[in-house]
Amino acid sequence: MDSYSLKSVSDLPDPFRSTFSFRYFNSLQSECFSACFHSDINMVISAPTGSGKTVLFELCILRLLSKFISQEGKLIHTKGTQKTIYISPSKALVQEKLRSWNQKLGSWGINCLELTGDNESYNIRNIQEADIVLTTPEKFDSVTRFGIKDGGLSFFSDISLVLIDEVHLLNDPRGAALEAIVSRIKMIGRSPQMKTSPLAHVRFLAVSATIPNIDDLAEWLMVPIQGIKRFGEEMRPVKLTTRVFGYTPAKNDFLFEKRLQNYVFDLLMQYSSRKSALVFCSTRKGAQEAAQLLSQTAMTHGYSNPFIKSRDQQERLREASLSCGDKQMQAYILYGVGYHNGGLSPKDRSLIESLFLNGDLQVLCTTNTLAHGINLPAHTVIIKSTQYYNKEKGIYTEYDRSMIQQMCGRAGRPPFDDTGMVVIMTRRETVHLYENLLGGCEVVESQLLSCVTEHLAAEIVQLTVPDIIRAIEWMKCSYLYVRMKKNPQNYAIKKGISGTHVEKHMQEVCVQKVNELSDYQMIWTDDDGFLLKPLESGRLMTKYYLKFDTMKHIMKAPSNCSIEDALHIVCRAEEISWIQLRRNEKKLLNDINNDKDGRLRFHILGDKGKIKKRIQTREEKLFILANDCLTGDPLAHDLSLTQDMNSVCSNGCRIAKCMKEYFIYKKNYKGALNSILLAKSLHQKLWEDSPYLLKQLPGIGMVTAKALQSMGVKSFETLSEADPRKIEMVTGRKFPFGNHIKESLLSLPPKVDMKVEEITCPSYGKSKLAVTLTRLSQSPQTKRHYADMVVAVEEDNLIVFHEKIRVEEFTSPYSATVLVTSPLQGKLTVKAYLFFEEFIGIDLHQKAILMKNINYDIHHINGTKKFSLPQPTDVCIIDAEHDYAPNAPAERPDKSLKSKNEEASMPSFKLLDEDSDEGEPVVENNNVVDQDDDCKIITERTVFDHIREKAKSLPSLAAKPTTEYSPSEETLSLLRKRTRDRQLALSDTEEFLDLTEGFNPCEESSEPDKHIPSNILTGEKIFEHIRKKAKSFPRVDEIKSISSKPSNTNFDFDFDCDFDLLADAKSNLIILDPEPVKPQPKAAATREKERKSPSLGNRKCCSLATSVETREVADPFHGFKSVFSFL
Repeated sequence: MDSYSLKSVSDLPDPFRSTFSFRYFNSLQSECFSACFHSDINMVISAPTGSGKTVLFELCILRLLSKFISQEGKLIHTKGTQKTIYISPSKALVQEKLRSWNQKLGSWGINCLELTGDNESYNIRNIQEADIVLTTPEKFDSVTRFGIKDGGLSFFSDISLVLIDEVHLLNDPRGAALEAIVSRIKMIGRSPQMKTSPLAHVRFLAVSATIPNIDDLAEWLMVPIQGIKRFGEEMRPVKLTTRVFGYTPAKNDFLFEKRLQNYVFDLLMQYSSRKSALVFCSTRKGAQEAAQLLSQTAMTHGYSNPFIKSRDQQERLREASLSCGDKQMQAYILYGVGYHNGGLSPKDRSLIESLFLNGDLQVLCTTNTLAHGINLPAHTVIIKSTQYYNKEKGIYTEYDRSMIQQMCGRAGRPPFDDTGMVVIMTRRETVHLYENLLGGCEVVESQLLSCVTEHLAAEIVQLTVPDIIRAIEWMKCSYLYVRMKKNPQNYAIKKGISGTHVEKHMQEVCVQKVNELSDYQMIWTDDDGFLLKPLESGRLMTKYYLKFDTMKHIMKAPSNCSIEDALHIVCRAEEISWIQLRRNEKKLLNDINNDKDGRLRFHILGDKGKIKKRIQTREEKLFILANDCLTGDPLAHDLSLTQDMNSVCSNGCRIAKCMKEYFIYKKNYKGALNSILLAKSLHQKLWEDSPYLLKQLPGIGMVTAKALQSMGVKSFETLSEADPRKIEMVTGRKFPFGNHIKESLLSLPPKVDMKVEEITCPSYGKSKLAVTLTRLSQSPQTKRHYADMVVAVEEDNLIVFHEKIRVEEFTSPYSATVLVTSPLQGKLTVKAYLFFEEFIGIDLHQKAILMKNINYDIHHINGTKKFSLPQPTDVCIIDAEHDYAPNAPAERPDKSLKSKNEEASMPSFKLLDEDSDEGEPVVENNNVVDQDDDCKIITERTVFDHIREKAKSLPSLAAKPTTEYSPSEETLSLLRKRTRDRQLALSDTEEFLDLTEGFNPCEESSEPDKHIPSNILTGEKIFEHIRKKAKSFPRVDEIKSISSKPSNTNFDFDFDCDFDLLADAKSNLIILDPEPVKPQPKAAATREKERKSPSLGNRKCCSLATSVETREVADPFHGFKSVFSFL
């Protein structure tokens, strides 16, 4: 474009002109000006690094803000109503843009928010009020995975503009997250609910380095032809000169890269012209070692150090070294050399960048993260080795051409240099690959297929994909679908197949992934596999951003999962599988594992249970590193081991938190307890019993913690009582250091007291506990502190209560009531915990011992008072109307059931049966038969003879208006005697008739006439009731046909009625008109036992109490042939 056609900044509206510090846009910016600022079309721009693509982002933002300019030329806008999302692959680039846009746009009230791993101090409200959200793909993906109902997607409807920087990084394994979030935005924008929102018309602008398949990106982002802009090397403002040097290979790639460090200083002297230089290294440790070697070489030059130009520069570097937190960096800075990588603290990283930009730091050794667009240009760029360690493949591989181009793009500073110098150091056999480097990079492919399972699960959890059709539609929104059609063989599809076959393959992949998730219970699908709904495991995997295989390891954890088991699961996780066991690390790791001083809690053991002498695998290395780190004073100080240790702790904390929630969901006490402790320990890098617990406080490091330990200060309590002046003497620090140390205690959560006490419970078989929390102090901090309150039964490994509370805000005192099943034998240990979320060493723990419950209280159910007689065993109180059995012991199997057809045709009778043995519970075994019982022929005569005999020995029960009944010794004696003497086993080789039905215990009501229709029991009443029931009895020929089958199945005939017996002052026996009780399904195990054994089914017994003078019915029992003829 000619100079006369360049666009001027004055072409913008008045309020926006101050945004830019220049008068004219360059050729690339002028070419794109109209499309960016005067239209809303989607755009994709491919141009060389350093050609001014950032200005295009700013023009699009100004286009969005121009809608808020009033007629008077003032900017009036409502916060967060028209959002811009800026997505960049590196945190450093995000932070650079944040500083720049806050400076340019902050004066207008535009609110910019950083969403990266370095910034955790935000909430949903901050996101909703932000006008520009600057984020990395992974962070944005994780933040928006919580669904609309939880607030994570509530701001989506306000998204108007999406800016994607370095979009060619779709080719990188990290590109899958970028692909997933763009597909998510497209999917939600298409939903009918979003028709009137800005998201329905969202605008995409993507920029990249020079790539050949920009049309594929345009198809994915729905870019019209006029929105596609291609620019070549002619647009680069500073011309580059490239030198490629080939070197002889070493024995291995690691040694080759180390050898190249010896040539870096000479190349700088030859090509840098004493100007600033960047040295790109493939690893963080390689960057540190290169900086160390260069500083040592510069030190040998003395006052003629080539990297120091003046005394002022020397003085500024000396001051900067004092403020640097990295001790090794402090020594290098003095000689004008530094290193930069993702492992630096944000403070040190910012310090190094400012020193380099100002020219005080002349040489910066860095990793390739600095190549991703961060604005730290230099005159000279040296690429030390063109290979890097590929974590996924486990081998050294060549950099992508796009990555090499990104590194080269850092050369040349437009304001200061006319030319830039690039020096590439590679093997002799690969020199030809880089001689024509600037001609373009390779085709950008999709990386979504390898992790589509996790991303698909995330969409199902968010409910953006409710069925299989929407799942296929989501996959069609991805860049994967675009490239699968263009290059099918790269995605395991035969070359040359038609588009319909590609679509069919895509559907098969989608269905396969859905089935995998369903098989592992991450999601629920209906019988047809059409509807998709998330399950708790899938929600947790999505919430904690875990890999599918890692979640499978968690789900396979043992029920009594120990801390050691949980730590092994962390070390096997896919998230840290990229960490490798290096040869030069083995000796140190072996020494740490041998543990002569007894520092470690866990060790790597051999086959015979002895400590293993040699560490051989990656997982063993991670396990030892984690144990060494958690001692609080690790022996591994090597940079690469320290960074590996940090990765294990940060990822392990996230994995352990997921394990905690999974075990709480499963109500697994031991697993949850150990997962909580491990998560907090990995977060603080300390075991809960470490002597260095004070390291958790701000301002206390290892040196101070050791000094405090020497004076006996090991806990927060002893520190609060310590003398500040004595602290200063022991630590060798000056006043007011001791005061600052004591003030650091204010960062702790408020003190809380917890009490557990047993209270009276009206429910038989239950114990009630009250857990009371009382806040003893108030925290002055504004930071929120959370805690988990957990109550569990130790013997059952069961969590009976869990609640998450905010420590500063709960109503003090706060009491939670917990209902626990009383022990049938022995005792139960109930433990209550208050686990603070972040800090270790301050958790609260109380326990209560529950003994066997012998207090028989009254049960109030639906206003009816039910008296529980003093039977200490299997007493089943069945309410005919509600089918409720509160007193049935938990261990007793459910009542035997047949299929619906059998139940309809075969009612069951069960004779009364009481079990008693000095108050101890008796659980009847279905496989044991009393050998003394004789088989008897059942007739109507024997049935009623048995009932008459039973009636004579029933204990007396006088009617009482009181609400409590105390059993007498005589009654207990009668019950025990009957249980021992009367066990009636009715067995036959093919048919078993249990002729009992649970008569309800006596029911007493203060106003029986108002509540229940009752009649005096006479022979006529009994006949009338049984005649009604006889209509549903099976015919004799049906019974015979069933019994003639070659099977020994037990048939239970249940007379499904509930006799509520009420004793009045005249001691009359009263019977209620019954309603059938719904049968409960029988456990499969119980049915199997009955098939194998000719014993009676597990009979439920009821207590029946009448008056002493029970009236005998003298009427002759005629007419029962119709009822019992089938017998």
